[in-house]
Amino acid sequence: MDPRISIIIPVHNGGRTIERCLQSIRSTPDGDDGDLEIIVVDDCSSDSSVDIIGTFPVRLVRLEHQCGASAARNAGAGHSTGAILFFMDADCLLQRETLSLVRAAVAKHGAEGVIGGTYTPVPGDPGFFSLFQSVFINYFETKRTGDPDYIAAHAMVIDADVFRKTGGFPEEFLPIIEDVEFSHRLQRLGFRLVMDPAIQVRHIFNFTFLRSFRNAVRKSRFWTRYSLKNRDLLADSGTASWELKINVLSGALCLAVLGLWLMTGDAAPLYALPVIVGANAVINRKLVRAFAETGGMLFAFLAYGYYSTLYAFAVAIGAVIGIAEYILE
Repeated sequence: MDPRISIIIPVHNGGRTIERCLQSIRSTPDGDDGDLEIIVVDDCSSDSSVDIIGTFPVRLVRLEHQCGASAARNAGAGHSTGAILFFMDADCLLQRETLSLVRAAVAKHGAEGVIGGTYTPVPGDPGFFSLFQSVFINYFETKRTGDPDYIAAHAMVIDADVFRKTGGFPEEFLPIIEDVEFSHRLQRLGFRLVMDPAIQVRHIFNFTFLRSFRNAVRKSRFWTRYSLKNRDLLADSGTASWELKINVLSGALCLAVLGLWLMTGDAAPLYALPVIVGANAVINRKLVRAFAETGGMLFAFLAYGYYSTLYAFAVAIGAVIGIAEYILE
């Protein structure tokens, strides 16, 4: 028989998405399977999350005080009975074939491999910025399928015994990227990380421009702090890829050229702008292709424009804040 899978979902004030999340699991061919266990860990929600969860045949674990996503995931694992743990988020939708693909990946890679999936290129909500983010994450998380730097907790498959023996997610850490720390710790302990691009969940972003911008600042801020501590700031690490870092450098060089022109009145430095912009476009050409394949040429043009300007600016702001916080620590 197939090993039992425990799906673990942390939630804090997820009333807007948790119903769709749980319904997507119940709608899969495995939704009523006895070899499937759904555990939802409520991290002290103050909205309608608990009432909504109560309408589904799932195991609800309620934390006594707000502890964060890492502690919620660890608590869910502690209440699980499955041999395989599948972590996902309350704002993600399971695809019909996802669990079948998880079982196939487990059969192929065994307990020694920590298996990861990613977001679908098309998100679970409409809008330019949500589509941009979904394509962005899907592309960069699946770029290194043979040797991923980390496995994201929005689609992580791991043997239950391995999870418990290795200590689970860090509970006293940064408020995000706990899955990156966990992945790096697993690698140091000798476990393989395996990326299976076919294992996908559809994410509900509900992104506006401001939410997208703030998300980029926040992710960059904490990733920079962790990377400085881990001494891998320049590593090609998933969404913190070398392409993104070059993109930020390109934006900084363009601003420096424009600043030099404004200060001196000499137009000669402006001739460097097409070279910088063109080089950045060539380096990020595969991302642009992913934008085009998902949303068409107009979307690709607009998405790359946002990526190479305002998004790069947001990442740079977060990096500066992260560096300052690291120095002050």
